[in-house]
Amino acid sequence: MMLRILIVEDDFMIGVHLAEMLEDMGHEVCAVETTEAEAIAAAERCHPDLLIVDAFLRNGSGISAVETICRSRKVPHVFVSGDPASVKATLPAAVVVEKPFRPEVLTRAIQRMIDGSPPPKEELRPAGTRT
Repeated sequence: MMLRILIVEDDFMIGVHLAEMLEDMGHEVCAVETTEAEAIAAAERCHPDLLIVDAFLRNGSGISAVETICRSRKVPHVFVSGDPASVKATLPAAVVVEKPFRPEVLTRAIQRMIDGSPPPKEELRPAGTRT
């Protein structure tokens, strides 16, 4: 199933790489935004099916952006973060994929988010981590 995805990532290269990865998976990236304010505006403009959000932005908060966006319309979302424990401390039920990650880890997290069940912890490990 093709999804319209809004990416919120303050690192330009990571945002570009993530957009390419998602498009290679068959999804449409409707916008790549770098700040909390831009993310909120883009969500109103492009009505995404899914948000992929860096939890901690240099200008604002990805967590706050998601909370604001979801007040007007519930949108499934997956956080990506180098510090997943901090995201979980704030939002215990959040689906968080730890950076760096492999494409298949992100694919599983997206599928489980759309299906309504969070991915198991072992699937959210960073690339190169062994089980």
